[in-house]
Amino acid sequence: LPLSFPQKLWKMLESDQFRSIWWSEGGKCVAINKDLFKVEVLGRGVHQRVFNTRHIKSVIRQLNLYGFTKMQRDIQRSASLPEFLSEEAAASAHSQILYYYNPSFNRAHPWLLGMCKRR
Repeated sequence: LPLSFPQKLWKMLESDQFRSIWWSEGGKCVAINKDLFKVEVLGRGVHQRVFNTRHIKSVIRQLNLYGFTKMQRDIQRSASLPEFLSEEAAASAHSQILYYYNPSFNRAHPWLLGMCKRR
């Protein structure tokens, strides 16, 4: 039986084969480095493909269909200009990282994975 989207996602997160996707926030969120994911996961050849797409928008659509919500990173800003500018540089690098949350997709509670149903 082919794996569902959440099952494939879980296997990727638990594998040490991928650097573009990882557990974040103590195993409650999925973090995806968008640019690296495009190359490492979506750029694979036909026989090594994890998902039946080469487009990040299709993966994001699947996340949404399975009840994942995009999380915003809340970054406090400094008042001093040099600190602000260095924080801005870090934030723009950080913007390549997408965070998604689903209450039924939690590393500490693998049995909840069965509750990740397509809407």
